[in-house]
Order: sequence, then structure tokens, then C-alpha cells
Amino acid sequence: MTADIPPRAASSAAPWCSLVTVTYNSARVLERFWAAYAELEAIEWIVVDNASTDDTADVARALGARVIALKDNNGFSYANNVGYRAASADFIGFLNPDVRPDTRALQTLAKAAQDHRAIVGPQLLNADGSLQPNGRGFPTLAAKVRNRLRGDDQRYQLFGEGDEARPVVWLMGAAVLGHRREIDRIGGWDPYFFLYYEDSDLGMRSWSADVPVLLIPTAQLLHGWARETAGGFRLMPWRREIASMTKFYARYPSLLLSAPAVERMHSTITEAVFPPLETRNAG
Repeated sequence: MTADIPPRAASSAAPWCSLVTVTYNSARVLERFWAAYAELEAIEWIVVDNASTDDTADVARALGARVIALKDNNGFSYANNVGYRAASADFIGFLNPDVRPDTRALQTLAKAAQDHRAIVGPQLLNADGSLQPNGRGFPTLAAKVRNRLRGDDQRYQLFGEGDEARPVVWLMGAAVLGHRREIDRIGGWDPYFFLYYEDSDLGMRSWSADVPVLLIPTAQLLHGWARETAGGFRLMPWRREIASMTKFYARYPSLLLSAPAVERMHSTITEAVFPPLETRNAG
């Protein structure tokens, strides 16, 4: 159930980009990562709060966000779509509470999204400046398990090189941006996934709709990366992840096959994301 959506505040400059942030008990994280929101240039910030029990909504308002307070928590994808429908700009970015926004990086993303008619993501950084693997290859079950255990699969963890946009199969949902035109074409986020695997699904549906998915290495954003299922065993997050995993592979059963079989079955994506070496060198 959705609360009434507050009107956009009057401004001397219409926003060129709308940022949607989904929160749940995220007050302290917002204070850390979004304290400088007011310094961004003509960027609208919409916080969709999933029935937090702390002061997240008040903190977001104090920082300058337009807050949509939901009475019920219907999941990450559902809330992203609520924010998307309320957004006023042509470019829409979906940023987690623990991502620090930056005007120049967002402008770089918007240009890439427009030039390539693509869904794009920045290169996410850890606090020490090291790269996070937010660009990903095929989300096969084997790759997911291997990544959780070892995290060294070079055909699953994808990084950009130099200044060139890097096609990927999917982007971590912590930071994704696109033009309204492409987001509409894809159909937005699928609320079928309460939490987890919604970003893998978004990537697969993007490619199916002939919308490429690109990692933009020249756009870099700091990401705190507070994963709900990390840091010890808690039953509810793992139940949610397993539920989403079951739904995801029921929708994409081919991703249960071996990596070579998956790449053959999804040859169009494979050719874009993993071109032959001579093709990459010629480019």
C-alpha cells in the first residue's frame, strides 16, 4: 500500500536527473553518504521508505529528499517502481542509501545512457579506492555459488578497461541509471522479487528488450556495500535470498546449465559481453 506522494518542491531549475533511493531503517547511513546532497546540480532526490521503524524519513527530509513513506514493506523492486513513477526527470538513477552521489559521475552516466540507449552503472569503489565488482557476467547458479565461496571468477566479476563503456550481463542494483525511454521499454523493476536477484533479472530483461547494459568506468561512486546476508547467519535474509533464487531460476532455467552451454544459448549477449580478443583489439 502506497502513501500519498508529496509534490515536487518548486525550484529555479527543473531537474535533469531524478535519483530514487529505497530505504529501510537507513537513517544513519543516509547521514553518512547523502550529507552533501544539497550540493548536487539540479538533481531531484526521491526517497521511498519501506515502513522504517527509525527516523529514516525525517532524516531524508532534513537532507533535502522528497520522501514517499510506504505503509507496508513490499520489497526493493516495488519501492523502486514507486519512486520511478514519481520522478520528474528524463534520466532516472537508482542509488542505494550507502552510495555517495556525485554530479559529474551522474552526468557521465546520463551521457552514456543517452549515447548508447542503454542501462548503465558506474564503477563502484570501496572506501580505500579499490574497485568493486558491480559489473557481472551470466548469473548462472554455478557462478553465483563460486562467487560467494571464492570471488575470483574473471568471467563473472567484470571490470572496465580505460575509458570505454564495458558491456556486462547485469549490474548490481546499488547504482543503476537509464533514460525513461529505456526503463519503460524494459518494464521497470519486477516486484516479483522482494529482495535479491532483481538486478540479475533487470539485466536479463534489458538484453531481451535489445537494451544493452553497460559499466561506465569513467563514472565512479563510493559504495559502502552493506550486504544483508553478510556478516553472520541470520535466518530471514537467507530465506529471502533462497526464495528469490528459486523464482529467478524458474524464470531462467537455462542459467542452471554449464557456462559454455549458457553462452551458446544466449549468443547475442555473449558476443556483446565477451567479444573475441581480436575484435576487442580492433576496437
